[in-house]
Amino acid sequence: MPSVRQFSATVLATLLLSLSTLPLAAQSSEPEALQAVRAAVDSEMQANLTDTSIWTYQDHEIVPGKDAAYITIETRQGTLRHMIELNGQPLSPSEAQAETQRIDDYVHDPAAQARARKDGERDDARATEMLKLLPAAFLWSITSETPELLTLDFKPNPGFEPPDMQARVMGTMSGQMVISRDGNRIRTLHGQLTKNILIGFGILAKLYKGGTFDVERRQVGGGHWQITETHVHISGHALLFKSIGQQEDEVKTDWEPSLDNTLEEAAHTLEAQPSDPLARISHLHTPHGNLRVQ
Repeated sequence: MPSVRQFSATVLATLLLSLSTLPLAAQSSEPEALQAVRAAVDSEMQANLTDTSIWTYQDHEIVPGKDAAYITIETRQGTLRHMIELNGQPLSPSEAQAETQRIDDYVHDPAAQARARKDGERDDARATEMLKLLPAAFLWSITSETPELLTLDFKPNPGFEPPDMQARVMGTMSGQMVISRDGNRIRTLHGQLTKNILIGFGILAKLYKGGTFDVERRQVGGGHWQITETHVHISGHALLFKSIGQQEDEVKTDWEPSLDNTLEEAAHTLEAQPSDPLARISHLHTPHGNLRVQ
């Protein structure tokens, strides 16, 4: 699957959805830093056009109220995820049967597949927009260099005029981006809200200063890059004190090229997995950042 699409799983894709590509200057960016960002954006855009690889991997995802592990298989028709652990425990026989039935229902539901494809296309558009805007939306400076990596700091560009709330949130982000010199690929993206975001003087909504996102990308084989970790922790409240924001931690490991071209083939592959889920998921409980990727 195109590597750029993976960005959309992060909060940045949502924040940048509605921004327009205004001809904004970045006079205060260091020229070398801005050139590096533009080169990285070009590389990611080119990869989006040419990388048609598909993968299978194990996925450990924690969201509010749910801690789950999955086996994920990408195909030319879409992606299947089979849950193998829930809240630290293997699925019970009834839970496993329900999961198998859920996948079978999806494989035989063209309407659901069409909705998933539409969502994927929207995610692609969000991610592409984000990449295009990176050079102009922030002010960039180089903080460190090695033969392998270039680390950049970014902060809001005061010349950037956000047209709506999503853009306002993005406009308060600052952080770091690490670029791999091998292919000019984005390796790490970390940011945080530098101040509270108020809507209607804080009565309608408020996002709290200090909210963070972290995205880690690595080569997973054959020169292909994918997101291997996502950590999003942005919180606040809306009208009537309803909680808002996004809380997610996701780690993807054990990447292998997918051999399945169709959803039906992937479903058969998942059915053939070992019956003992503990043998498949024990490695998911490794310390943060201990990834089995290149």
